[in-house]
Amino acid sequence: MYAIIQSGSKQYRVKKGDRISIDLLDQSEGTITFSGEDVLFLYDGHSYVTGLPGIANARVTAKILGPVQGPKVVSFRYRRRKDSKRTVGHRQQYQEIEIEDIQL
Repeated sequence: MYAIIQSGSKQYRVKKGDRISIDLLDQSEGTITFSGEDVLFLYDGHSYVTGLPGIANARVTAKILGPVQGPKVVSFRYRRRKDSKRTVGHRQQYQEIEIEDIQL
């Protein structure tokens, strides 16, 4: 059984036991429930249910594991013959969650 959920403006394909990194949430610990408009698709092995845009009675429960950092992105700007160069680095903050249950 798997589901497609929406968190923020991104969609994720999840099944029970998956660990995914989503955009940073206000909540730092505990559980989070995706329901209603956030659950877009469910497949249980035999049949599937799609939502318009979400499935009203479907719920996906996840445990919040904590904040994590994404890979480092380096931006390097260089202007030839001007003695000008600049290096800027960035690491995006994410929230790691583990899917506990999918219900229809």
